[in-house]
Amino acid sequence: MGKMDGKVALITGGARGQGRAHALRLAAEGADIIVTDICEQIEGVHYALGTEAELAETVALVEKLGRRCLGYRADARDADRMREVADQAIGELGRLDTVVINHGIGLPHGIDERGLKVWDTVIETNLSAVWRTAVVTVPHLRESGGGSIIATGSAASLVPIFGNEAYTVAKHGLIGLVKCLAADLARDWIRVNAVCPTNVDTPLFVNEYNIGRFLPGQPDATVEDLRQMAETLNLLPVPWIEPEAVSHAVLYLASDDAKYVTGVALPVDAGMTIQPPGITPLIGGRMAELRQRP
Repeated sequence: MGKMDGKVALITGGARGQGRAHALRLAAEGADIIVTDICEQIEGVHYALGTEAELAETVALVEKLGRRCLGYRADARDADRMREVADQAIGELGRLDTVVINHGIGLPHGIDERGLKVWDTVIETNLSAVWRTAVVTVPHLRESGGGSIIATGSAASLVPIFGNEAYTVAKHGLIGLVKCLAADLARDWIRVNAVCPTNVDTPLFVNEYNIGRFLPGQPDATVEDLRQMAETLNLLPVPWIEPEAVSHAVLYLASDDAKYVTGVALPVDAGMTIQPPGITPLIGGRMAELRQRP
């Protein structure tokens, strides 16, 4: 018996990364899966977004687990397209029990002209499209007698992030949206929660652009250098977490284990959001090492 036997889950941003990990975790527990992804670049994003080939690979991997999986190229910012996908897929699979609104982009910027250019893109993708996905899927959850909506937040939902005003505002706003939806949908037995990860080992964070951004003036910097820097952001001695670590939280919130849990922002953040002020032990150790060098 799996925790998701007989259930159907829709997951946005499912071509790879966290979305794929969530699809596989829920499928392993018995769910049939609907995955969507934009499968094209968004202007200004400095890393490659998911592709149709990767979306097809997610579908194939779910099917290898013996579950049904339907994949759709769809931009979550387009409510009409998301409604069309939901209606078609749920018409085929028969019900909807869980919606994992996982899509999102990272577009760092400063308080400058670039910030003016990317603000609307980030807010539209990381916040407004979450609302639109919820609106078009809630009727199907009601028809199933209730269910669970899980939004991918971030440590940036809970604390500010340098050089990421639009991202931080979108992720903070996401928590307000989650709480409002939880209040408005409670009578329908629809629970609404968010997971808030630290940096995750996906292309959104581990990419050449971020290596250059975090390690300026070091043209030969590598992922290993980024790893050393990223370790300073967390209390636990890790630079980032694997997508599957977030999937465990998603499964909990989707399943009856969390039957009475709604309106929460669940950190899966290696302690990022509770860093005490001052110099962390890791940074202190690095500073001591530097002092000892000739």
